[in-house]
Amino acid sequence: MKLLERVFEGFLWRTRWLVIFAVLFSLLASLSLFIVASMEIYEPVYSLVERGFHISSDEHETLVGSIVGAIDLYLIATVLIIFSLGLYELFISRIDEAESDKRSSKILAIHSLDDLKEKLAKVVLMVLIVTFFKYAIHIKYETPLETLYLAAGVLMLALALYFSHKNH
Repeated sequence: MKLLERVFEGFLWRTRWLVIFAVLFSLLASLSLFIVASMEIYEPVYSLVERGFHISSDEHETLVGSIVGAIDLYLIATVLIIFSLGLYELFISRIDEAESDKRSSKILAIHSLDDLKEKLAKVVLMVLIVTFFKYAIHIKYETPLETLYLAAGVLMLALALYFSHKNH
């Protein structure tokens, strides 16, 4: 029975390597998002340079929307990098280069699933804030009630930020 238990536990322990698929595909998705976000900024900026920096108010709104949308994509790409690094460190192995680098930030130091969740939650909150901002700049506020809704949304975001940093 002990032999069967050792064989099964060895097999079970080695299945942690399945996480490598999530690590690799998260990195691939992150790279894709970085490219898409960069193109989302490059195209309107290139158009702006071609016109000698003369744009209409509609084009200005499009440029700002593109840049804010790209920031959103960069943040999501960052979530995917943090996710892949965290999974790798939790299930596969510590990243020796990250631990030996004295200049590296502790933002990527993940020692437990709770650390990973906390770091991801903070970046996801930032994504939500940027997405809110992206939609808020495109809305036409015609009544005082709509402006009040905007203020309530900003207040909720401020409270979310406050409570996410309260324990620091």
